[in-house]
Amino acid sequence: MAMPRYKLLIEYDGSGFVGWQRQDNGLGVQQVVEEAVQAFAGETTLVQCAGRTDAGVHAFGQVAHVDLARDWKPDRVRDALNAHLRSHAVSVVAVDAVDEDFHARFSARERAYEYRILNRRAPPAIERGHVWWLPRPLDSDAMAMAARELLGHHDFTTFRAVGCQANSPEKTLDQLDVARFGEMIVVTARARSFLHHQVRNMVGTLTLVGDGKWQASDIADALAARNRQAGGPTAPADGLYLTGVGY
Repeated sequence: MAMPRYKLLIEYDGSGFVGWQRQDNGLGVQQVVEEAVQAFAGETTLVQCAGRTDAGVHAFGQVAHVDLARDWKPDRVRDALNAHLRSHAVSVVAVDAVDEDFHARFSARERAYEYRILNRRAPPAIERGHVWWLPRPLDSDAMAMAARELLGHHDFTTFRAVGCQANSPEKTLDQLDVARFGEMIVVTARARSFLHHQVRNMVGTLTLVGDGKWQASDIADALAARNRQAGGPTAPADGLYLTGVGY
């Protein structure tokens, strides 16, 4: 008989973590969630997520699943885990009982990310570590126009980390919007899946357009080059958020 499976909706501040994945070089979000499960249920479990985030990357909508030996009420699982997570910037927002064929990663149909750029002369205080501060004025309208060059199915080698382990550089980008809200520029990206550093590399490259150094055609040329050296800089992890996973 299959063990009861639970779907977890998790948010976290990635600033103090080496990323989602449990690692030897520091504390991963996965580790503290698994330790909370151990403390609550007395079980050593594997908590699997929809998308592994890098060190410093935040999440509002990370999804994970865990199998437990006992059939707990979902709200009890949520509250118990949060009781053991209080010393960390991690919160289990919701828990649902799901079928055994649900898998946080492999059942996912899309992932959505948001990247925040604070575009003002003064540095951040409250949002320090949670935005990319760029004090020079950026043309967000030009960035939005150029972002359209990346929509659709492409070979995204130019925007792929050198150490990316994906089998193929081809992805279908369903959404890449750039919008300004006062001093904040927000880039929204949505796709079934992303390459390692793809969003951060796209954002870093789009800032070249915002600076007036590149045109939209340069974005198209960089994409066509299929060469990481043809792209712009990698935006820092601070401004990136996993906002949701669709099933």
